[in-house]
Amino acid sequence: MTSQALTASFSAGFVYGLSPGPAVLALFTLTALAGRQHGARFIGAHLLGDTLWCSLAILAIVGVSQLGQGLFDVLGIACGLYLIWLGVKALRQPGDGPSQAVGARNPVRTGLVFGLTNPKAYPVAVAMFTALTSPFAADLTWGDAPGFMAAAIAGFVLAYGLLLWMAGLGPVRRVVERHHRTITRITGALFVAFGIKSLVDGVQSLRR
Repeated sequence: MTSQALTASFSAGFVYGLSPGPAVLALFTLTALAGRQHGARFIGAHLLGDTLWCSLAILAIVGVSQLGQGLFDVLGIACGLYLIWLGVKALRQPGDGPSQAVGARNPVRTGLVFGLTNPKAYPVAVAMFTALTSPFAADLTWGDAPGFMAAAIAGFVLAYGLLLWMAGLGPVRRVVERHHRTITRITGALFVAFGIKSLVDGVQSLRR
């Protein structure tokens, strides 16, 4: 495996980590209100889920058949229900203080569930890695998969470290603290919207 292939995998992991979504929004809110330590626990646990889905994407690129759609439909429904639960909770309890941040009480559990119950990460990862590593895909072998994945994880870590640093900056924290009620409601509404979309997509796919 060439250095160009490793660089492409690292870049794919970095861009994937920076891609906006519910987890990034939760990271910014949690870090700004409860501190970088809570944010680091959340995103560290979330990394496990990213590793799973991106490992499946890389294996598919190397040559393994993709998993059956039914598994992703069921996980999509679970993800939707969890996001709806988080969103409704945020909408009903938009109080002040770090304890009201999404995942503040148990950032590790929240980050882990966020990462593992996000089947949308798989097609996104496949698209991302295919786009950036397609020139090298034909030459990849089973023996290249661990190094390829390690490069992607390094990209994840750098991206999440950058997001964590940004979320903990003084100006960002002051804005979040000042407008916490509004941000909490917006966050809750977005989570409910993401959850409903994931739930509907999963149910419709299973019916088909």
